[in-house]
Amino acid sequence: MASPLEGLLALSNARTRRVSSYDRTGGNADRVLFGPGETFVLADLPGAGIVRHIWITTASRDPLSRRNMVLRVFVDGQDHPCVESPLGDFFGQGWGLKYNFASLPLACAPKDGHALVCYWPMPYGQGCRIEVENQGPEPLDAFYYYVDYEEHEAISDNVPRFHAWYNQEVTTPQDGVENEWGVLGAEPTNTTDAHNYLFCECEGRGHFVGVNYYVHSPGPVWYGEGDDMFLIDDELWPGLHGTGTEDYFNMSWCPDEVYMHPYFGCARAPGRGNDSGRFGWIGKTHVYRFHIEDPIRFQKSLRASIEHGHANVLTLDLASVAYWYQTLPTKPFPPLATAPERAPMPEIGVAEIHRWRDAWRRERGSGKLWGNEL
Repeated sequence: MASPLEGLLALSNARTRRVSSYDRTGGNADRVLFGPGETFVLADLPGAGIVRHIWITTASRDPLSRRNMVLRVFVDGQDHPCVESPLGDFFGQGWGLKYNFASLPLACAPKDGHALVCYWPMPYGQGCRIEVENQGPEPLDAFYYYVDYEEHEAISDNVPRFHAWYNQEVTTPQDGVENEWGVLGAEPTNTTDAHNYLFCECEGRGHFVGVNYYVHSPGPVWYGEGDDMFLIDDELWPGLHGTGTEDYFNMSWCPDEVYMHPYFGCARAPGRGNDSGRFGWIGKTHVYRFHIEDPIRFQKSLRASIEHGHANVLTLDLASVAYWYQTLPTKPFPPLATAPERAPMPEIGVAEIHRWRDAWRRERGSGKLWGNEL
């Protein structure tokens, strides 16, 4: 494969343009303000072209503003979006938090992850509209943006359009028991993807190019024994079947550290304190995998999912944004969860762990119990 820098040697008849929040009076008041329930259109581009770059930064008194703001992109006259996601989750920040993230197509840049950057190319043949809706309870104190794009004479219908879909679920154990690692008996088996966490389901022709995966674990056991599964076209069993969550994300052996490669990595990890593994994997972890060199191609349909623990045995607060390209028309996404429904589950901390221990001791009659008795 040629270096992406080779593309700089090719001339084009395209015209590079930009829309931004710059102060039209010539002053320095470059921000946009909009309140709760309002939608702001960043760009409404006619004709044919390719969006090449988006940069956004915001300020709000709403602590969950980056999950309460919703990004949507409409192309080629479709009345439903090809991109619909909470703003932070799309760019690579989960749970409404702000933290640095670096990858090839997406980044959240200093200061402290405030700058949201996208380089996914977004082609369109008959217009493109990019908008953000404020579904939070507070107005935005500041919203700054760039949208850099190219105007083309035409973009063929055969050029696949960019798509991104947000999903979330608080999972429950498939058989009612959180029996990971066989701690509570014989390990179960899983011969279907029916109970997996779903992160992409689409119809048409195209290729899957990646996912941001946000895991909030309320328990100390390793969350990542779940396998990834991709059903392509008419497959009844996944033609792509993985061996564990960290394996799909190109890591290994239950990682719990920040590592950011252009194509994959862990942008946020809770950390386990000392070498004894204190608190296990309780907390929020953000991992990502972009199929830049190895897109997953489909001719009719794609269903991509992952187990929540081996054989779906864990309760996890999961969220994801999947990215893919496909031809139009596309079916509408399922309804987006409301802003209150998108709020992260509460943190599990020292007090909650102590209550678990006290309940366990009471169940066994109290006395001199250390905590490892069967």
